[in-house]
Amino acid sequence: MAKRYAVVDTALCVACGCCVKVCPRQAVQVPDGIAAQVARDRCVGCGLCAKACPASVIEIRQEDAP
Repeated sequence: MAKRYAVVDTALCVACGCCVKVCPRQAVQVPDGIAAQVARDRCVGCGLCAKACPASVIEIRQEDAP
C-alpha cells in the first residue's frame, strides 16, 4: 500500500501555524517561526493541513511502494 504524506513549499510558507493546529498526529511543526516542517514518520497524509493552509503551499503526495 502506498503511503501518503504532506509536503510544504518552505519558500512560500508564511509560518502562520494553521497546519499545526489541525494535524491529528502532531506531525507538523513550525520551528523558529520560519516555515512549517512535516515529520514524515508521523504524517498519515490525511490532508487536513493542506486544507487549512491559507497560502496553499502544502500538498499531499503518494510514495510508491518498492
